[in-house]
Amino acid sequence: MRVLHTADLHLGRQFMGLSLDEDHEAVLSQVVETLVAEAVDVLVIAGDVFDRASPPNTAIRQFNRFLKRVAEKTDAAVVMISGNHDSGDRIEAMSVFSTAARVLVRGIAERVEAPLVLEDAQGKVAFSALAFSYEYAARELFGDESISTPADVIAAQIAAARAQVPEGARWVVVAHAFVAGGAVGEAERALTRVGGIETVPAEVFAGADYVALGHLHKPQEVGARHIRYSGAPLAFGFDEAGQEKSMTIVDLHAQGCDIRTVPFRPQRQVRSLTGSFAELLAGTPSEDLIQAILSDETPLIDPMKRLRAVYPNACHLAYARQARAPETRALRAGRAAIPPIDMVGDFLAAMRGRAPDAAELALAADRLHAAEAEDQP
Repeated sequence: MRVLHTADLHLGRQFMGLSLDEDHEAVLSQVVETLVAEAVDVLVIAGDVFDRASPPNTAIRQFNRFLKRVAEKTDAAVVMISGNHDSGDRIEAMSVFSTAARVLVRGIAERVEAPLVLEDAQGKVAFSALAFSYEYAARELFGDESISTPADVIAAQIAAARAQVPEGARWVVVAHAFVAGGAVGEAERALTRVGGIETVPAEVFAGADYVALGHLHKPQEVGARHIRYSGAPLAFGFDEAGQEKSMTIVDLHAQGCDIRTVPFRPQRQVRSLTGSFAELLAGTPSEDLIQAILSDETPLIDPMKRLRAVYPNACHLAYARQARAPETRALRAGRAAIPPIDMVGDFLAAMRGRAPDAAELALAADRLHAAEAEDQP
């Protein structure tokens, strides 16, 4: 049985004020192309379908079109869960009109975790879809006041799922968690309160033939070869510049599995360019998402506006001397905070009841860049 594992689409996300709608459309089309070209039996989406609990309508329509193409162009079953960015109720609602024999959508954790059971020439394969759940909800669901960490939540879900796996069936677990040993980036939101322990030991998945994980954006295996993050299809921060994004193809055999990746072909790359202002202005024009790191020792007047004549999607500017400052290094140590532009977007959405549009976010991004330039020595 052949599985395509992807996760962390984050539909509706902006990149520092710039829309990623077209970039997302390109990678979603590549998923459909791969489903067809590889004759995939099961599509797995391991959470964070949307970037926020109340995504823009454009993102919802985009995902609906994607699912329609999957249904029309392929025979693949679909297994999908909510992530920490999603509204569990919104994801759960997508299961209402689905064909239970070919689709398992789980937005809310279940006390009795019934799997989707499919069959190939080697026998049955059970897919357990463990929706993301916070500790307080899991305590109520399982009636267990001792649940106090994400590891406790996953352990309770795994126990509930394992009890429903048919005798002799191979077992695929889909989960959204931070498994110990995983490489974290700047864009992942913490799964627990400040100071809490958010990691989950890989050993909790004992007995699974493959574990399809979501949450960490870098493609990687953790703890064992068959416990894997597919990673996000797009780069969401400049710390991911140059990182190859991919979807994972898993061939389940009677014993074990073969795992390989299919690279995504992003419409725009995320790149950091370092040099003097004059050197960057003389560079090759590009539509990529650009971070400019200037080596000039003195601040320049409105450099971003002039850089955008060459790099229309330049969206962040810094000076190399800032990176040399000890206080800057100290501030960047540890887990990154929410980007200021995301905080602005969340605030406006909360105050007005709707997310800001692209023009408003672009205006906010320009003001943030101007404020940052004023603060530079």
